[in-house]
Amino acid sequence: MSTGHQSLDAQTDALTAAGVDAVRIYSDKLTGTSTKEQRAGLAAVLDYAREGDTIVVVGIDRLGRNAAEVMLTIRDLGERGIILRSLREGIDTSNATGRMVAGVLASLAELELELGRERRTASRAARKARNLPIGRPRVLTPDQIALAERMRVSGEPVPVIAETMGVSRATLYRTLAEKG
Repeated sequence: MSTGHQSLDAQTDALTAAGVDAVRIYSDKLTGTSTKEQRAGLAAVLDYAREGDTIVVVGIDRLGRNAAEVMLTIRDLGERGIILRSLREGIDTSNATGRMVAGVLASLAELELELGRERRTASRAARKARNLPIGRPRVLTPDQIALAERMRVSGEPVPVIAETMGVSRATLYRTLAEKG
């Protein structure tokens, strides 16, 4: 699972050298913004694997786009009884040491996710305590919203108001609904 053709060839060679049947190699060609859901090869191998199967990867980073996603995938494989072998890191969850390393990595991922949640909650609370806005900034100022409401009351159609304000109709409808 990689982006460049040469890199994909090198990974394929490493997997076949490790004994993986070439017809059982799954791959993805990704952009920098691809998500796990857009990775058909990864999704296919995770769907295909059954308890007792072994998934061999060149590196554990092939299992997700960030550390948390990789570790959650490792934890999921362990819970499903699927063995993971990573050639680069030397992880093999068929033995106690490999399971311990994978468990530590999965625990670190959970910690990372929990700390992120705590930071976001603390940030929201601090912004709320200071009467600062939470979330994305408003597209329209309060004065612009008041003008849009006056235009609407005077019979202007929403598409004309939206064009005048420089926003989409959906944004204008949502803004007017929030005020009403």
